[in-house]
Amino acid sequence: MAMKLGPKSEIFRLDQNSKTWICSSGLPSDVTIEVGDVSFQLHKFPLVSRSKALENLIGDCSDDERKITFEDEKRSSAQLHNLPGGPEIFLLIAKFCYGVKLEVNSTNVVPLRCASEYLQMTEEYGEGNLISYTENCFSEVLDTWIDTLKALESCEEVVEFAEELNIVSRCIDSLALKACTFDKDLLSWNGIEPKDNPFATVIWNGIQTASTNQDWWYDDVSKLRLPLYRRFILAAESRNLDQDRIAGSLMFYAKKHLPLLGRESTFSNGNLSSSSIYSNSDQKILLEEIVDLLPSQKQVVPTKLLLRLLRTSMILHCSPLCIGNLERRIGLQLDQASIEDILIPNMGYSSETLYEIDCVQRILDHFMVVDQDQDGSEITESSFNGDNDDGDELIGNSHALTPMTMVANLIDNYLAEVASDVNLKLEKFQSLAATVPDYARPMDDGMYRAVDIYLKAHPWLSDSDRELICRLMDCQKLSLEASTHAAQNERLPLRFIVQVLFFEQLRLRTSVAGCLYVSDNYNSQTHLSGSMVLPESGNVQVLTARENERRIVAEDMRGRVSELEKECLTMKKEINKLVKTKGVSWNSLCKMFALGLRLKSKSREACASSIDRDRKKVPMPSRIRGVPKEKNQDQENGELVD
Repeated sequence: MAMKLGPKSEIFRLDQNSKTWICSSGLPSDVTIEVGDVSFQLHKFPLVSRSKALENLIGDCSDDERKITFEDEKRSSAQLHNLPGGPEIFLLIAKFCYGVKLEVNSTNVVPLRCASEYLQMTEEYGEGNLISYTENCFSEVLDTWIDTLKALESCEEVVEFAEELNIVSRCIDSLALKACTFDKDLLSWNGIEPKDNPFATVIWNGIQTASTNQDWWYDDVSKLRLPLYRRFILAAESRNLDQDRIAGSLMFYAKKHLPLLGRESTFSNGNLSSSSIYSNSDQKILLEEIVDLLPSQKQVVPTKLLLRLLRTSMILHCSPLCIGNLERRIGLQLDQASIEDILIPNMGYSSETLYEIDCVQRILDHFMVVDQDQDGSEITESSFNGDNDDGDELIGNSHALTPMTMVANLIDNYLAEVASDVNLKLEKFQSLAATVPDYARPMDDGMYRAVDIYLKAHPWLSDSDRELICRLMDCQKLSLEASTHAAQNERLPLRFIVQVLFFEQLRLRTSVAGCLYVSDNYNSQTHLSGSMVLPESGNVQVLTARENERRIVAEDMRGRVSELEKECLTMKKEINKLVKTKGVSWNSLCKMFALGLRLKSKSREACASSIDRDRKKVPMPSRIRGVPKEKNQDQENGELVD
């Protein structure tokens, strides 16, 4: 945007040797104005007729103190070292006073407006003076996004004067209003040219273009210095800009100016530059400001980015308030984190462990507090509404369990990664593992893996410590593979190994009993249905095919039962071998676990009844006899019987 004033041609020329601007109007100059290291040889009348400050300054020059002799002529001299904008802006002001063509654009309108106010160029010194003229130009600048942004960037040079004239606030409010308006998908804005509207479809250089990306302004505002950017974010937030857009802009700004988060970039002469980087102290201040500006709403910032901010804050040694704020935010959405993200190296000066164990512990504590609060609110709400049906409770529990289960799996993997650190204390390992409740782990294979790695890396642990760490696991929640590995693991205490073997044999017996019962029941129902239904001639082939399928299924189930019986026999041999090797009797093992040797469950009765029925070939599955009450000799001697 160019504004022109006056018909006169250019009458100013620069003397490169003396750095002096000379007005070649045909009359000898009678005043010299010094602005910085540049001098201006001008005339009094054009200046004093437009500026009250210049009138007072030039008129106060006494003949004894402020006059110099130059080529036998008397010339007044004045200094304007504090003029906003410096020599470049005063040259434009001098041209305005002489009626020379003047170009006002978005980059110089703010310094001109501040300088005209500094020189008191009001309407009393001529109609359409520089104050009113630049004010009109500035109002036109505020109509477009790009010009407003350039004007705000130019405020950096004259920030004190621009703040007094409320120019900075007007620019920021204009930008925030445009960002919020465009974010609401309004396709037009009064006073904005089509090329400045990111949602407008226009013909630009003969090409039809359209844009609907709501993050179009991220890169533009990222060019602002931190104080101005902070004010823009606060202004946009006060206008109810979407929290996702605010968080996205903050992350874009952080990645752009923090080398540890994104590409390296810094400021040079007020603009972005890639030649140098921020100092650590500047990056620390910037990161603390970014964290302070983050929206408090949950999940508006991805957990991965929050953890990267946390890691960077530890490297830069940010304030405890900043680090605690990030830990709390991460704890709110810990279920979305990955193992790579929470493996934060220890940045302390006197660090003992390789990773920030205490930091992860605090994050997990925040998650547990939030999870408990949510559970309590859900229970209160359900009680208030009278929804006490079993189906609703199961649905609510499943929803509450899902994030907790994900966190439990994450912590188990984390413990497995840090367990190999020889400096990791047993108390920290146990505290982190015990923070997750037992119900959050459907299987304890992950915990077993972490405990095994820890025992391998810490062979000096005492037997009591080994039993203490093994209490973190429930041997009944181990898979078959984990149980098999644990039964042969010499690093585990004997008590835990025997407990694993016992429950594994109990599990196998239950499986055998269930499979035998299902197989016999299914086979009996097949014979019964075949004897009661008389197939028609057209359905003989269909029934034959069904009988073949049922026969195949029954054979497969019997084959599985046979395999389970073999596994049960193998497990029994391992237990007997363990008893002979360790010198422990079955009676002592039974006393150790306080368990009876008689199988009292229905599955065990079904197992004995099914085996007895299979021997006597009883056709009806409903005729299952109870297990005899008499004890055989092997049971009295403390041995498990197949």
